[in-house]
Amino acid sequence: MSSRRTRHSKNRDDELNGLVSKLQALLPASSSSCNKTRVPASKILQETCNYIKSLRAEGDNLGLRVSQLLDSMEKTGVDVNIVRDLLQQ
Repeated sequence: MSSRRTRHSKNRDDELNGLVSKLQALLPASSSSCNKTRVPASKILQETCNYIKSLRAEGDNLGLRVSQLLDSMEKTGVDVNIVRDLLQQ
């Protein structure tokens, strides 16, 4: 029975290690985890969380900029519906 648990545990560990490796590959090249040395999974997970937070903030900032640009275009008489249609494609 214990050998079955050991195999199950090893399979789960292998699966987790594979998923962590995939996350590591998605991080930007400037990330410290992208070098060839072994990095703890906890560090990769923390870097992934930080990266997702930065992407979310960047998306929010870009959305705000687009909104400001559309507002300024409306004030100059540009048909912003055309621009909105282009942005949705």
